[in-house]
Amino acid sequence: MVSQFIRYDKQFILSHTHLRKYEVKLGETLLCNATGRLENAIAETPAKYILFGIPEDIGVKANLGKGGTGSAWLSFLESFFNIQSNDFISGENIFLAGHFDFSNAEKLINVNAENEEEKISAFRSLVGKIDDLVEEMVKLIAQNHKIPIIIGGGHNNAYPAIKGAAKGLYKAELIPLAQINCINLDAHADYRPIEGRHSGNAFRYADEDGYLNKYCIIGLHENYLQQNIMVDIVNNPFIDFISYEDIFIHEKTNFIQAIAHARSFTEENFVGIELDLDSIENILSSASSPCGITALQARQYLNLVALNSKIAYLHICEGATKLENGEISLSTGKLISYLVSDFIKMNLKIK
Repeated sequence: MVSQFIRYDKQFILSHTHLRKYEVKLGETLLCNATGRLENAIAETPAKYILFGIPEDIGVKANLGKGGTGSAWLSFLESFFNIQSNDFISGENIFLAGHFDFSNAEKLINVNAENEEEKISAFRSLVGKIDDLVEEMVKLIAQNHKIPIIIGGGHNNAYPAIKGAAKGLYKAELIPLAQINCINLDAHADYRPIEGRHSGNAFRYADEDGYLNKYCIIGLHENYLQQNIMVDIVNNPFIDFISYEDIFIHEKTNFIQAIAHARSFTEENFVGIELDLDSIENILSSASSPCGITALQARQYLNLVALNSKIAYLHICEGATKLENGEISLSTGKLISYLVSDFIKMNLKIK
């Protein structure tokens, strides 16, 4: 078995919600359904947003990165359940579907692979299987006219998110072709060559397979943009980027203007919203950096892009509460909670 999908009932949610007299927490009002077919539960829920997790390190390890991105999901839930349910945000608009569990498959690879090369090859093969499962989930949500909110996991999951959303929106007859646009706040382009699936080439695969139309990257670090990839991007009129250096070092534009440009570049179609937590300064992630945007700017980004009435999905990825090298940060889950709630609160204002 490659995976199982873990669904949550109200008892689980409340067991992680700190109940308090005279207060109502989001965990008390959040919608869930652990019985019957998941397809029916998603189709029948009145919630606009379907939340699910992909807590895995497999795509990152397939990209020769540090493991640990599977650790943020439960930490996020612990914080998210315990924010206040009020006039700003209510759990009645959010359906918690559950999370994918790939831990057994990862253990088998770690036990059976005879060397590092064989392990990398196995991880990349497994990422392809993860793609299929995530794609089906996102497609199911999109075809029911709902917005997937996906918490990773590695940035490999952008490819099945794009593919699943494009197929689902096409099936729902909301787009004429199975293609969507994408905005990505990220220190990296994640447009590495097609060499087997991993966290560094999700957008290349989505582009090559015809599911990604326009792609705009905000905050790309010039120090980590490979020359061959830069040539490909510059020669592609459907891809654009505003570098971190152009915003914050050379001051050719400012952060808000960069977001406005990305929105304008992608506005004619449904757009997937991506936020890689390694773009935020000193946040624990698979590629943590001492230079990056602030948590406040990440919140501003999601606040502004959420004003789009054609959101295909939201994907927040690469964060960790504990890396395999022992580094720990207890604040990552809480930050993701802020980011998700910011997005929902602003997007709910769209009529």
